[in-house]
Amino acid sequence: MGGPNGGDGGRGGSIFCEADENVNTLIDFRFVKNYRAQRGENGKGSDCYGAGGSDLILKVPVGTLITEKQSGQIFADFNEHGIKVLLAKGGKGGLGNIHFKSSTNRAPRQFTEGDPGQEFELYLELKVLADVGLLGMPNAGKSSLIRQVSAAKPKVANYPFTTLQPNLGVVKVYEQKSFVMADIPGLIEGASDGHGLGHQFLRHLSRTKILLHLVDSAPYDEKIDPVEDIKKIISELKKYDEALFKKPRWLILNKIDLVDDIDHLKDRIIKELEWDAPIFEISAINGEGCKSLSRKIMEYIDSI
Repeated sequence: MGGPNGGDGGRGGSIFCEADENVNTLIDFRFVKNYRAQRGENGKGSDCYGAGGSDLILKVPVGTLITEKQSGQIFADFNEHGIKVLLAKGGKGGLGNIHFKSSTNRAPRQFTEGDPGQEFELYLELKVLADVGLLGMPNAGKSSLIRQVSAAKPKVANYPFTTLQPNLGVVKVYEQKSFVMADIPGLIEGASDGHGLGHQFLRHLSRTKILLHLVDSAPYDEKIDPVEDIKKIISELKKYDEALFKKPRWLILNKIDLVDDIDHLKDRIIKELEWDAPIFEISAINGEGCKSLSRKIMEYIDSI
């Protein structure tokens, strides 16, 4: 028909992922499991090349961690707004018959198939970004503390397990200085083995700079020993993640307004646990000691 005139096929689109501070959840990925960029167009006659496929850009919240599902290898960590990562590269378009003409092959029918694009099965996990993480038994006063020092208003009641999801609060210490505090559901013994709610949220503490271990100094049940509760939380942390266990951790004795002799409890903790990290005494309900604690946290964050 007068010689070859088949152009090349277009390249396939690639898939990118970008951190966007305007996106808050991964809910869209729960309902759409498969993502495919646009394929390149086929080559056309008259030496026309096919158009390349459009790239697909997936927006995720800041704090998203992407891992390869089978190997568990980290693919990308979106810990800042604007980070953009190539997840899967589109395939190369095939060659049209115009590439195969020669003096002895004037009407070639040869062509090549395009190369397939990359394909991955990935796992997306959103981890809360906070400077300070609160942990402790249910009813230790974590939600009361975050209400006292920030504008966050998590549910507070005089019974355990009022917190069912992580809460974030911005603690403004000075005019131009603040930090983010995260409150997670209370832990119970066996949390690292999947008991209770707290184990589902322990991973949110992995990005924090410091942990505040809140202790109920005046338990509602006389059979509860605050020192034993501290030991249980320490044990659960160590079982769950050694790196989390080794994070700087301060002890916060809460509800001191209900205790006659807080020094006795403090001495027991230092003696029985050989505790050498800072210990603070506060009352989250009336604010006693909370401003001083906030200033100390800010000083620590500024120093690292």
